[in-house]
Amino acid sequence: MRAARIASIEWGTLVGRRPRLAGYNARKKDDHGWETPVSLARVTTADGASGFGVSILTREQAEPFLGAPLDELITAENGVAGTAFTLENPLWDLLGQRAGRPIYRILADRAGKKVAEPLRVPCYDTTLLIDDLHLPTDEEGAALIASEARFGYENGHRAFKIKVGRGARHMPIEEGNRRDVAVVRAVRAAVGPEATILIDANNGYTLNIAKHILSQTADCNVYWLEEAFHEDDELYAELHTWIQREGLSVLIADGEGPASPHLLDYARRGIIDVIQYDIFGYGLTKWLQTAPKLDAWNVRTAPHHYGRHLGNFVAGHLAPAAENFAFVEWDELSTPGLDSSAYAVDNGLITLPDAPGFGLKLDENLFQQAVKENGFVVKNN
Repeated sequence: MRAARIASIEWGTLVGRRPRLAGYNARKKDDHGWETPVSLARVTTADGASGFGVSILTREQAEPFLGAPLDELITAENGVAGTAFTLENPLWDLLGQRAGRPIYRILADRAGKKVAEPLRVPCYDTTLLIDDLHLPTDEEGAALIASEARFGYENGHRAFKIKVGRGARHMPIEEGNRRDVAVVRAVRAAVGPEATILIDANNGYTLNIAKHILSQTADCNVYWLEEAFHEDDELYAELHTWIQREGLSVLIADGEGPASPHLLDYARRGIIDVIQYDIFGYGLTKWLQTAPKLDAWNVRTAPHHYGRHLGNFVAGHLAPAAENFAFVEWDELSTPGLDSSAYAVDNGLITLPDAPGFGLKLDENLFQQAVKENGFVVKNN
């Protein structure tokens, strides 16, 4: 790898489409829509090897990497250099492509861990958004979200994250709380007692509302409550104590968005049970540094990525390096130009392919069309 140098970088945006309109969360004014941009960079070395992945960068940011030795940008031992963070995902894929090995094997070796054959990683269906605001009754709204959960169940999922917090913005507080409860109960009935239910308030609750919702759904066996409110160690400590006092097993999850810089300290102190830093925004390299700390504190690893499609496939590669890996967030999308057929969801688990890099492929014609229409190419002449 020492002789390899960056010869070109191509960048373009494909468009992913959802199987249904993605609705609201507790804080967004608008819905999430039918489509989402999937911005990709492909990095090629002078010997013809290439890797691609999620990247947000400009031509001006890409040009300085031309001619750079690859081993100054990424190594299996140290991950991606901070100066190359904008290309982290494609650089990891390139590393795997050149080694002829999947990233999860490289990371397992790095951590001194063995990998099961084939590697299967738990995932959850993250598509149960607030899609029911147009429906007048709690029964109708709950039935709609339950039908979405059942669709996910029939397509292999056994864990489901439900967006709650309707009373934070979209409905009067008491009405929103009542519907949140109705939705959770309806989803539990639809997916059965063995499935895992997670709820995500996107900071739309207060401490007392969080307690109320968890009390009203106590028999639904909620696995975690995510982003109940903006991070506050005093409030989280109280919620954690209350959960234990009530005899509930609900975990407290946080870290998906612009989280408090003290969040890891909260985890160390035992008042946060699940950390959810974004697999792209935080990065795989930082996750490799953070996961062992979480393991030592008995805190779970569950990377976020909603809205960028490739996270469905990238996040699971971290699992062998994190003993307390909980779930991959699965955001159902179809992106023309991206071949992810090597991955499969069945009975709540993703089977990862034993293929180089992240095991994904690009349709060359569609990617080149995106590069021409909305992207750029820089080459080392």
